[in-house]
Amino acid sequence: QVQLAESGGGLVQPGGSLRLSCPASGNTFRINILGWYRQGPGKEREFVASISFGRIINYADSVKGRFIISRDPAKNTVYLQMNSLKPEDTAVYYCYADGRLTTRVWGQGTQVTVSS
Repeated sequence: QVQLAESGGGLVQPGGSLRLSCPASGNTFRINILGWYRQGPGKEREFVASISFGRIINYADSVKGRFIISRDPAKNTVYLQMNSLKPEDTAVYYCYADGRLTTRVWGQGTQVTVSS
């Protein structure tokens, strides 16, 4: 199996930046895609960004030009650099993994709060 553990969340002022990290462990050779979803207060979980091991990157329209997803293969880690943060970016951010897995694997989530 694969395990994911997000970190890097916190409280930031509007316009600020945060960098989330998500190292994968276990049978990482089964992973083809790593990415991020988020769930804001009273909202459904929504897609944020993904990166395939073929270097195909996708972003939600709401974060294009502000967020950058990247991957360090040596560390089996995916990152989400979040810039120009807005209050509406406030959410719990979840890392996920897809591939030759029984089911999509999720991390436990990390809280991001954008507020002055």
